[in-house]
Amino acid sequence: MNAINLLIVDDEERFLTTTKKLLDKRGMNTTTCTNGAEALRIVEERPLDVILLDVKMPGIDGMEVLRRIRQDHPDIQVLLLTGHVSIESAVEGLKLGAFDYLLKPLTISEIQSKVAAAFAEKQARKTLKRREKVKQATNSQ
Repeated sequence: MNAINLLIVDDEERFLTTTKKLLDKRGMNTTTCTNGAEALRIVEERPLDVILLDVKMPGIDGMEVLRRIRQDHPDIQVLLLTGHVSIESAVEGLKLGAFDYLLKPLTISEIQSKVAAAFAEKQARKTLKRREKVKQATNSQ
């Protein structure tokens, strides 16, 4: 299996550095950035499977980044991450299409497990789309 292409977006530099190091050791291909604008640029530049996205950031917040990703890159799975729990933001994030809403602090095992689940969902959707195309092609013959 190929490594999961993961982007971590968080304005806490220490969280980024530590999490990247630990996930890379577990075989993930991890990129990091500290703000929403940079995240949107990275999404356009390279293939990504999963994004671990902080909700509260200066500039473009996580919810707006999620909206834009869903609009232009619906196949990327997004895990929202926050240290400031709010039922309203959790509901909003899930309605916008986030795979899950995670509350800091998290262990590296919890993060790895959620990223793996999001990746598995992406792969399942990809397989389903492929099967639908084959079925349509077969039916049109």
